[in-house]
Amino acid sequence: MKYILGKKIGMSQVFDKEGGRIPVTLIEAGPCEVLQIKTKEKDGYEALQLGFGKIEKKKKLKKSQMKKPYRFLAEFPKNDYKPGDKIDVSLFQEGDKVKISGLSKGKGFQGAVKRWGFSGRDATHGVKHEHRTLGSVGTTGPQRVFKGKKMPGRMGQERVTVRNLEIIKIDKEKNLLAVKGAVPGNKGTLLQIQGI
Repeated sequence: MKYILGKKIGMSQVFDKEGGRIPVTLIEAGPCEVLQIKTKEKDGYEALQLGFGKIEKKKKLKKSQMKKPYRFLAEFPKNDYKPGDKIDVSLFQEGDKVKISGLSKGKGFQGAVKRWGFSGRDATHGVKHEHRTLGSVGTTGPQRVFKGKKMPGRMGQERVTVRNLEIIKIDKEKNLLAVKGAVPGNKGTLLQIQGI
């Protein structure tokens, strides 16, 4: 199984042979280092720990970062790698299908119309200052609001996985992947890229 950690750079576009425009997301993928192999005997489960985004300055390292001086750590299913192995974009090929996971953009506290797609109230017939409210939330029977009711609240900043994305181009010198379509998160978001 192929996997690597990356950082979202932004969106761009490329053109195919017929002149059609393809929207792509540019991702700085790797190089990653295999830091640890987790086993059932020692850790209770099997996994592979990767480090990405090496921290160069020794002064700013915390005590916990001395052994693993990487900005990002993530675990993937166990594979044939050994601690110290390097993983880079040469693992993938153009045309490969991948699934990419990351944190979506945080929108803050939002009303029910934006958060859940409610239509709001009528624009006429005596509706005053209530155009974007969610309407009634309780019932006549038990006089309370049921758990799980769709109401205003914090939106975004959730883990999102996008599947079946195609790798359009690979730049091995700059460790860049150009993936067709959009991936979750702002610029600089940590992404987990996994081959399908």
